[in-house]
Amino acid sequence: MSGFGETTTTDEVLAGKDLSGKTVFITGGNSGLGMESGRAMAAKGAHVVLAGRNQGKLDAAISSIKADTPDAQVETIICDLGSLDSVRSCGKEAAERFEKIDILLNNAGVMACPHTQTADGFEMQFGTNHVGHFLLTKELMPLVEKGQDKRIVNLSSRGHHITPVNLDDPHFENREYNEWASYGQSKTANILFTVGLEKRFADKGIHAYAVHPGGIQTNLSRHMSEEQTQALLTRVTESDPDFSWKTIPQGAATQCWAATADELDGQGGVYCEDCHVAELDDTSTTSGVRSYALDQASAARLWSMSEEMVGESFTA
Repeated sequence: MSGFGETTTTDEVLAGKDLSGKTVFITGGNSGLGMESGRAMAAKGAHVVLAGRNQGKLDAAISSIKADTPDAQVETIICDLGSLDSVRSCGKEAAERFEKIDILLNNAGVMACPHTQTADGFEMQFGTNHVGHFLLTKELMPLVEKGQDKRIVNLSSRGHHITPVNLDDPHFENREYNEWASYGQSKTANILFTVGLEKRFADKGIHAYAVHPGGIQTNLSRHMSEEQTQALLTRVTESDPDFSWKTIPQGAATQCWAATADELDGQGGVYCEDCHVAELDDTSTTSGVRSYALDQASAARLWSMSEEMVGESFTA
């Protein structure tokens, strides 16, 4: 155990850390958990790159971070994970601008949105949360390989408890769309992607971690109606009577921990919650990682499918 827990904050996780010389690339860096992770790491000397779709929001995030840490090394890059062309453009620009990436934090995501498609025709949640990050990670991997203490952190969720990935119909082409089934399978995909990364890149010193941040009220829920929000809260509290919302600094703590914790040196392919590696558990509604999310065969099949979706091979 790490000695930290569900109420630990980013600053507490990073206390005593010196991230000088580290380059940290964060998707969804313009708000919420991404911006908080960027703030906390910049305060420890990291060179932080915030990626997002909207330059105005990214500029506002920089202003907020610099208000906290005036000498913060922080810059921005445009990346729309719902467009493979945008992801490729981001990868090309990153290769021109940056020498290396030590920590890649795949933090961005959408939740419970209406049935829509990405620019490339993928179901929006699966396409953004998984496929976009799959391609972005491939594009950035040459920079990650040049880093030190190389780590990739994929933001998942306890929402993966909802369902495995439907590997026969991930885009709801032949079944009725359900926003929570969509979200759940996208979060399972984030864990399976973590398993696949570890298998392929661990021998290069690159380790991958999936993270459940906890229940936090951020703009991730922007697509949800009041009724959906109340239904979600009712479901969560019924399964976990002790549930309480985390603050954003508490919610971002586990991803900062996974990105920097000494006790994780040399290991990866794991799912973390409340600043520790979670136990395998197929029954608990309040903790743990489902066995289907760590299944090597499913991870391999998802990897091959993802390569087909982006039209590119992603090998070590």
